[in-house]
Amino acid sequence: MTVTVETPAGVDLGTRFLETLAAVAGDLDHTAVDRMAQRLARVRAEQGRVFLLGVGGGAGNATHAVCDLRNLAGLDAHAPTDNAATLTAAINDRGWRSAYAEWLTCANIGPRDAVMVFSVGGGSEEPPVSVNLVEALRTAQDSGAYICGVVGPDGGETARMADECLRVPVNDRDYRTTHTEIFQSVVWHMLIVHPLLAVTTPRWESLRP
Repeated sequence: MTVTVETPAGVDLGTRFLETLAAVAGDLDHTAVDRMAQRLARVRAEQGRVFLLGVGGGAGNATHAVCDLRNLAGLDAHAPTDNAATLTAAINDRGWRSAYAEWLTCANIGPRDAVMVFSVGGGSEEPPVSVNLVEALRTAQDSGAYICGVVGPDGGETARMADECLRVPVNDRDYRTTHTEIFQSVVWHMLIVHPLLAVTTPRWESLRP
């Protein structure tokens, strides 16, 4: 079956998408990124760890961020979604809600560590969306770990509980998910090139003609 999607007359969706993206970039709180970099540099100096939490696209971003934070910023970074066997066993045995929180507890999360959340909604009890993030945030808060996040404009529980939370200022509701997830990538890439965190030059930048 072929599905045809028609573009409304006079509307260039590519232009609208990119114009909204540019507007978000212009309004992004880059000072929040500086503050995250300062605190993550302290985590590294104290030999703490960074635990990256996300669901769906946020989980995919967490995996990529773990790679970059480890290889380019020298941070001991981990994500629960990178081990399918461990995560699905916890979900199967004890449920989705507690899966991330139990993972953090098993890792002996403490005050030298950090939790970074990538989420569009930030986690919510009502309506119940990404409740596993909410439980994980409570665990992180109880442990004294530093909490930061990159979330959509509503913020959810991440904005309420984090020490530093960057709300991606997407005013166009049609693009809240896409643009929030894009700017999660922008933020962690800003972190890995930040003067306080960068320890390695990316491969292609290191190749000079």
